[in-house]
Amino acid sequence: MTQFSDYLNFNNNIGKNILAIDYGDKVIGLASFSPGKDPYPLIYGRIINKSLAKSLDELKQIIENEFFELAIFGIPYLTDGGESKKTIEMKKIFTIFESKFPEVEFITQDETLTTFSAKERMKNSPEYNFKVDLTKIDEVSAVIILEDYIREN
Repeated sequence: MTQFSDYLNFNNNIGKNILAIDYGDKVIGLASFSPGKDPYPLIYGRIINKSLAKSLDELKQIIENEFFELAIFGIPYLTDGGESKKTIEMKKIFTIFESKFPEVEFITQDETLTTFSAKERMKNSPEYNFKVDLTKIDEVSAVIILEDYIREN
C-alpha cells in the first residue's frame, strides 16, 4: 500500500491545515488533514444544514478556529464523468463558498460514489461494528474526498 507521503498533493501541502467538505442538503460532512502532522485524513464532524446562510456561519467559525488554509469541496458527477443537475447545483454552491472565504484556497474534487464507498468502508470496519452508521456517513464521505484529493495526480 502506497503511503500518502508518496503523493504530490501530500508534499505540496505539508504543514497546511486542509478541510474537506461533503455538502449535502441535510448534513455537511467534514474531514481534516495536515500533511506532515496527521497520519491520515480524520473525521472532523458535521454541520446540520438548516440553511445555506447558517451553514456558512458555522463553517466560518470552524475555519477561523482551526486555521484551515485549503478546502476541498466535493462535486458529484455522473459515473461517465458527465454533469447532472446536482453537479451544476454544487458548482454554484462551491462558488458561494469560495467567495465567502477569500482567505481560504478552495479546490473541487470529484466525489462520485463516495457515499457508496463510505458505506462499504463502514461495513468492513470494526470502528463501526461492521454496520453502516447513517449519522457518520457524510463525515466518512468527506474523509474519502480528502484521501482522493491527496492521491490525485
